Amino acid sequence: MKKIVIIGGGAAGPKTAAKAKRMNPKNEIELYTEENLISYSACGLPYYIEGTVKNINQLIVRTPEEFEKQGVKIFLNHKAQKILPDKKCVVINEKEIFYDELVICTGAKPFIPNIKNVNIDGVYTLKHIEDGIKIKEEMHKARRAIIIGGGYIGIELLEAFVQNGLSVSLVEFGSRMMRVFDSEFSDLIKNHILERDGQWVEMHFMEEAEEFIADKTGKFAKLKTKNGLELEADFCVIASGVSPNSELAKNAGVQIGKTGGIIVDSNMKTSIDNIWAAGDCTEERCMLTKRPVYISLGNIANKEGRVAGINISSNPENYEKFEGVLGSAITKYFDFTMALTGINYENATKIADKFDIQPICATVIKKDKAGYMPNSETITLKIVADKKTGRILGAQGIGTGDVNKRINTITSAIQSKLTVDDLLLLDLPYSPPYSPAIDILITAAYRLKSQMKAE
Repeated sequence: MKKIVIIGGGAAGPKTAAKAKRMNPKNEIELYTEENLISYSACGLPYYIEGTVKNINQLIVRTPEEFEKQGVKIFLNHKAQKILPDKKCVVINEKEIFYDELVICTGAKPFIPNIKNVNIDGVYTLKHIEDGIKIKEEMHKARRAIIIGGGYIGIELLEAFVQNGLSVSLVEFGSRMMRVFDSEFSDLIKNHILERDGQWVEMHFMEEAEEFIADKTGKFAKLKTKNGLELEADFCVIASGVSPNSELAKNAGVQIGKTGGIIVDSNMKTSIDNIWAAGDCTEERCMLTKRPVYISLGNIANKEGRVAGINISSNPENYEKFEGVLGSAITKYFDFTMALTGINYENATKIADKFDIQPICATVIKKDKAGYMPNSETITLKIVADKKTGRILGAQGIGTGDVNKRINTITSAIQSKLTVDDLLLLDLPYSPPYSPAIDILITAAYRLKSQMKAE
């Protein structure tokens, strides 16, 4: 029997606790979180704000009471202040809590740009349940909103606000939105949003927020940028991304990576014995380049938590491993899907010399089903490969068609180290309601094959 102490109650912490308890019911497990609830889906918050998710409680995966019934002790509103590895204890709410094994699952925190008056009323971030509740309440009283950031959360909030009748100004520090995509895909995404909802949405690029200006009551009224742009609104949400919440680990001497996340091996062990980490506070490894990356997603946190829970309760010969990520991600703007996996073409060209690759790409625009089917929709798909070896490196897909299953297929192809020739041989299922006779994946592979033959 081991005493396992877990810090953090988002996704990875509860997953670790549940799995470790199932692996060995004799384990004594205590989970501490500074929040007033645990095990909830932060990824679902934009859809609660929008109204698709009707009740905030639907985002709670498991309650503290359910964990207690399983034999996992839950401590809400308990802040971890210091880890003392030599004593194998954590100082929590001024009290020393001893452990046999410690799991750090402290998650991520919103990245807050250096903006004057950032803490005034009416300026929000979206990370916790309470944030979603406050933003939704504010939205229903408002006519105009500002979103700072043009990434995943920015687009999901944009949909929520437009759906609820607000006019929205999106302010982006960079030259384009959704910068994880190649530039022409970012432009297509922007153009689609403006064509659909240009009467409600305005976008401002290369604009760095400098100051929030309050009205006479002290509430947010205006955003001013360094270029002198002034935008009025009823409230503002900062959606500039997140960073790993790794200070507690760092102060304990745990090794931190270049991305700011905790370095863990494939077993989820840190650099200090008996200390593990999982979830958004950790640094991942790209499966293709083997380079460190930081990606904050609930599915990754759950996978890492599962591996940590198994390995804490197992002998080394029975360890499971988490080998890394491809950066696979997906979101939508109403019925328009945006998804990608692996390395995009622009990044592939930047690392070509270092990794001895010769990137080629093929972009295809095609219907997702037989063109004569009444519900067929368009997909734009771009696949990236290495001309030298033929290996598939990445893909991006956007459109109102079924993008998701094509990107899922490419994800499997990359992890299986398939080549363009292998892709051409895939026996994909065909029926007019589901695919054209020659699927868009195969069309893209034909075009890549032609490039590989060309001198």
